Amino acid sequence: MALPDLPPPILIEDEEGMDRLLSDLEGETEIAVDTEADSFFVHREKVCLVQITLGETDYLVDPLSPGVDLKRLGPLFADPERTKIFHDSEYDVLILQREYGLTFKGLFDTRVAAATLGSTAPGLASVMLEHFDVELDKSQQRSNWGRRPLSPEQVAYARFDTRFLIPLMHRQREALQAEGRLMILESECRRLEAMEAAPIVFNPDEWVRIKGARGLKPGERAVLRELFILREELAAKTNEPLFRIMNNAALLALAQRLPRTSKQLTGVQGFSPRMERRMGKQVLDAIERGLAAEPIRHAPRMPKKDGTENLSEEELELYDRLRRLRKKEADRLGVESSYLLHRLLLCRMAVERPADDAALDGMEGFWDWQGEMFGARILEVVSRFERDVQDGNLPKRKNWRR
Repeated sequence: MALPDLPPPILIEDEEGMDRLLSDLEGETEIAVDTEADSFFVHREKVCLVQITLGETDYLVDPLSPGVDLKRLGPLFADPERTKIFHDSEYDVLILQREYGLTFKGLFDTRVAAATLGSTAPGLASVMLEHFDVELDKSQQRSNWGRRPLSPEQVAYARFDTRFLIPLMHRQREALQAEGRLMILESECRRLEAMEAAPIVFNPDEWVRIKGARGLKPGERAVLRELFILREELAAKTNEPLFRIMNNAALLALAQRLPRTSKQLTGVQGFSPRMERRMGKQVLDAIERGLAAEPIRHAPRMPKKDGTENLSEEELELYDRLRRLRKKEADRLGVESSYLLHRLLLCRMAVERPADDAALDGMEGFWDWQGEMFGARILEVVSRFERDVQDGNLPKRKNWRR
């Protein structure tokens, strides 16, 4: 079904517009929200637009305009009695918290709801098509939201990201209640509310995350580190995203080929003549610094996204057993596994090794419904693990870090 013809959204571009929006928000208990940022066009992304829908009215709030202060929305977002409906809220929550110090209560995430109800395609476009027979045009998703004025296509795209979220929430809430899964949605939303946005700080040792970096020779690693630092400096100076300076494949190829002249530079795959004219001397200087530096014989250890970097060998074994249990239960229920038992909760279990219901119930982030659904099986896994420890039956892990 084609998108409906609607009156144009209300653009909030000054202090007077913010006053009107805040007035219109008074008494509203269901507010649909989304954000757009400019991560594909700048070094450090920023919020460029906030979409809000109240009933049948859509607002586009422009935080780049003078007089528009998103901090004025703080009381709304922090009010647990007023439901804020997002689709896939984690990114929105973190960027608004990091940039404006906003906190959130009363979230309802329609992506989480869709996945909890068993959807294998919980993206907004798929969910809109399933529930409302509406095809969303996602062509503007990666457009430059920091450019002004916004194009008519951007305005149309942005308003429809929130237009249907309130009726979608009502459908999903009813379905979740009918299937006895509302508590899964609610616990995940409470986790999202409790997130804390970490400051963005450049770490020169993160070169090790580049695919293929660990396979380099020690001297090549030192060169890659210098190139990695140079790319960050150039991106910060020109306010461009890293991939527009040099992509990871080009960094790796330079570290392997070690060009020493401008002609050799342009012979490296992914390093064009235009790039040579723009930064050739700086790249060659970085390579020289790397060659003169101490070779990196042992790659630095970086925090893992799953939070397991501080687990011992025994704890990691228990973590893996609990993760297998989680996957089995997720497959049985048709629910994304992270919503049943979050990875950070699995890490805490691997460290604390709960031996009984009281220990489980006392764990941070462990909900009553999780105890009712999985408590006995979790304790069984931990008990079996403890017996294997006692009997010396734990398998040796391959490539275990020392």
